[in-house]
Amino acid sequence: MSQNVIATPRKAATVMLLRDGGDGMEVFMIVRHQNSDVHAGALVFPGGRVEGEDYTLAADAAMFPPLAGVDVDMAALRVAAVRETFEECGVLLARARGDEALIGAARLREIEAAHGAAMIRGERTFGAILAAENLVIASEAMVYFANWITPQRAGKRFDTHFFLAAAPSDQVALHDGHEAVDSVWIAPPRAIEDARAGTYQLRFPTQMNLQKLGRHTQPAAAMDAARSSRVVTVMSKHEKSGDGRRLVRLPLEAGYGGELFEPIDAPSAA
Repeated sequence: MSQNVIATPRKAATVMLLRDGGDGMEVFMIVRHQNSDVHAGALVFPGGRVEGEDYTLAADAAMFPPLAGVDVDMAALRVAAVRETFEECGVLLARARGDEALIGAARLREIEAAHGAAMIRGERTFGAILAAENLVIASEAMVYFANWITPQRAGKRFDTHFFLAAAPSDQVALHDGHEAVDSVWIAPPRAIEDARAGTYQLRFPTQMNLQKLGRHTQPAAAMDAARSSRVVTVMSKHEKSGDGRRLVRLPLEAGYGGELFEPIDAPSAA
């Protein structure tokens, strides 16, 4: 790509599934396959690109009950977040039409048995599964948390929107074995510690969103804080400190507790 051409960022969505662990809040994370075209080998939250069908489902009130203040673009992001969570870790934030509670584990196993293999082969879309099983997307179960856009200098760019969701208590989250090769429920501070120790690779946006999430020890508190906060779009800028360290500048109003941060993978100064 010519240096004069700025790539257009693709819309993407990711979900930070939360649960109460034995020592506080844990978030579900997956390890991307080494051959993945995005974040290969890294510890990330389930997520991916927005697809055309996501917009179709978002505009269908029968599949996606309207939410106050949510336009079609944001609705499509929420659909993508639910779809990717189902595809990558088997958790489905949906309910039977007319029900208030999310589907349970037994119902989810039936859905996976009927459609899982066809979905993996690309023979059945998420929308077709919802229609066949008479399901409604529970988009209100997610809380908008963050928005990061890949810097303009990158050849492949994403406009990624992060959501929080409490993991359904009787659904089991597990990596799909295809796009993701491992998974873990982990406390946000522990994930950062393990990355510093070399156990995991963490991309900078993941590092910072774990750090922000780690201010809370309970899912309800994290989600309440997100509801009461304004999401400010982040497009980071790289700088160097006086001693040669690589630093990243974020907008102060984005709420990460400062403006200059050092990535975990930043090389030591010579």
